[in-house]
Amino acid sequence: MGEKIATRGAFGKAIVELAEQYPELVVLDADLSGATMTKEFSKTYPDRFFNMGIAEANMVGVAAGLATCGKKPFAATFAMFAAGRAFEQVRNSVAYPHLNVKVVGSHGGLSVGEDGATHQCCEDFATMRSIPGMLVCCPCDGNEMKLAVKALLDYDGPAYLRLGRLAVETVTDAIEGYSFELGKGSVLREGSDVTIVAAGMMVQMALKAADILAEEGVSARVIDMHTIKPLDEELVLKAARETGAIVTSEEHNIIGGLGEAVAGYLSGVCPVPVVRHGVNDEFGRSGKAPLVLEHYGLTPEGIAAKARAALALKK
Repeated sequence: MGEKIATRGAFGKAIVELAEQYPELVVLDADLSGATMTKEFSKTYPDRFFNMGIAEANMVGVAAGLATCGKKPFAATFAMFAAGRAFEQVRNSVAYPHLNVKVVGSHGGLSVGEDGATHQCCEDFATMRSIPGMLVCCPCDGNEMKLAVKALLDYDGPAYLRLGRLAVETVTDAIEGYSFELGKGSVLREGSDVTIVAAGMMVQMALKAADILAEEGVSARVIDMHTIKPLDEELVLKAARETGAIVTSEEHNIIGGLGEAVAGYLSGVCPVPVVRHGVNDEFGRSGKAPLVLEHYGLTPEGIAAKARAALALKK
C-alpha cells in the first residue's frame, strides 16, 4: 500500500498537470471548487475556469456549448447534483448529441459521511449507466485517477467520472503488470476459487478481503473494474469460467450499478453464482465515514462474507 490521497485530490492535481499538454481543457464548477479540488486549476488557469454558481443544470449546458466549439470541458460538482439534479441536461444536452463533455461527480457514495443521506449519492452509476453512449468510470486510487483523467482527455465522447472524498491507500502503482485502459479491468490479484470484482475504494477493501479469505484457504481473484460502462465482458467471462463464482463490490446501491452489470451479462453467457455487495437499496445516514461504511457492511469483512456465500452456491 502506498500513499493515502483522496481520488478528488488526485483529480485536482491531474487537471493542473495536464492543462499545458491539453490547451483545449477547460474546467467548470458549481461553486464547490474547494470540495471538488478544482480550486488549484482555477488559480493556475483562471481564463480556463468557469465558476457557474449553484446552477448545475446550466453548468452542463454551458459545458455542452463549449464542447461544440472544440473545447474539452470537465464539469464538476457533487455526484448527487451531477447525476441527479442535472440528469436531464446530461442526457439531452451532452449524451444525445454525443458531445465531448466529462461530467465529474465528486463525493460519491456513503463515505461522504457527515453530509448525510441527501448528499450520499449511491445511485449515480445507475443513472449514468442508463444513458446511451455514456462511459462510466470510478478509479480506485490516486494513481489510477491520474491515469483516468489522461485517458478521458484522449477519449472523444461523453463520460461520467466519480471522485471520492476520503483519502485512500494507493495500490495500483505497486501491482506488477498493471496498466490502465478505459473499458478494460485490471487483475490485481490472481485466484482460483472465487473472483471479487470491485470499483472505487472497494478495490482496496477487496484486496484485504482476499487476505482474510487466504487465511481460510480460499484463493480469491481481485479485479479492479474502474470502468463500469462499458463493462470488460471478456475479463468477467474469463473469471467466471475459471473460478466459478463472482462477488461484486461497490460503494453504491446493489441495484443498477456494477453488480447488475456483471450479473446481467453473465446470466446470458455463463450462469455462475453472482453475489452483489454494496448498499442494500437503502438511503445513507449521517456519521463519521468509517462508521457509516461499517454500519452498511462496506468493509473487507463484509466482502469476505459475500465470498463465502458465493462459494456455498458453487455446484
